[in-house]
Amino acid sequence: MFYDLIQDRNEGFDFGSEVDFDAYLLVNHDEQVTVYEQIAEKLGLHDKKRPHVMKPTKFITEHQDSGSKADVVLIDEAHLLWTQGKQSYRGKNQLKDILELAEVVVAVFDPLQVLAGNQYWSKDQLRELKERAGKENVINLSQQMRIDSDGPAEEWIRTLVDEGRVDPIPSNDRYSIDIFDSPQALHEVIRSKSTPDDDSVVEKGLSRLIATYDWKFSSGKTRPQDSDTWDVTIGDFRLPWNNQAKYSRAERHLSWAERDSTVDEVGSIFTIQGFDLNYAGVILGPSVKLRNGRIVFDSSASQNPNVINKRTMIVDGETEKIDVSEDLLRNQLNVLLTRGVRGMGIYAVDDELRTALREAASQR
Repeated sequence: MFYDLIQDRNEGFDFGSEVDFDAYLLVNHDEQVTVYEQIAEKLGLHDKKRPHVMKPTKFITEHQDSGSKADVVLIDEAHLLWTQGKQSYRGKNQLKDILELAEVVVAVFDPLQVLAGNQYWSKDQLRELKERAGKENVINLSQQMRIDSDGPAEEWIRTLVDEGRVDPIPSNDRYSIDIFDSPQALHEVIRSKSTPDDDSVVEKGLSRLIATYDWKFSSGKTRPQDSDTWDVTIGDFRLPWNNQAKYSRAERHLSWAERDSTVDEVGSIFTIQGFDLNYAGVILGPSVKLRNGRIVFDSSASQNPNVINKRTMIVDGETEKIDVSEDLLRNQLNVLLTRGVRGMGIYAVDDELRTALREAASQR
């Protein structure tokens, strides 16, 4: 979309001269912005002297400082934008700031993928956003393009996430859903699919473990007492969270899932969001449980501070701290269960949920 936008409006794009059409592609995701930069450089749409792909904070800061206004800003994963200030961002809402700094904003936004309190939008705020855009400019995308399913697998996932019900796993679909009794067994399958015997280009490097944020992690210098890494531990099973290894120079330029060594790591929701896996090995930690036949979410079992901490919001003119953890944990489940293109394996820590999933698999 961004390439066509630039080509249609500015044939012969030359970064060394003045241009009449000023467009930017923004995404608030470290790995994705790196991938988009690489693609844009190959297509001649971006270089270090005149960057047109960047993170939102950089765009906001530069344009507020210069007083300039972009013609078009295309935002991918707009649900990742911050709706409150952070140490690196002194504003109150990134999307609202960008709207003041561009003539036209195209935002790809999925409220079911908001994963942190500092990205949260209330229903009233979302309604105001749609009203500002105008009915004619709100385009609802209803088709799931990632999952290679005839339909039954998608319906099963949506029922699990949206209604909290574990239905029998469909057998009349080319998309595979497998249930595992141990994380070790799931990891073995991920390893086998990542290094297939025929060295298939379709399979290789695109099967990885991913998990709910239910085990401690810190990006700072602090390390746990008994390990050099922050790990996902379940009984005798132990693997490190993503992006803690010393990767080779060649691997550092690749996204996490494309690095060969990451087959022995566990990806977080923040690393894998926006990316596809051929086969996803999903570990559902203790924040996702089954009680009285329905999925429930236990925020006390989450290690994600952006889920645990209440969100400060204005409600009816009054400042209140709101618990939005259930919405965020449901969205986390949604993201994890929709990463696989051709299939996924699931292991659940909660005994009741694991039993229900096993029974659902036996009924197909």
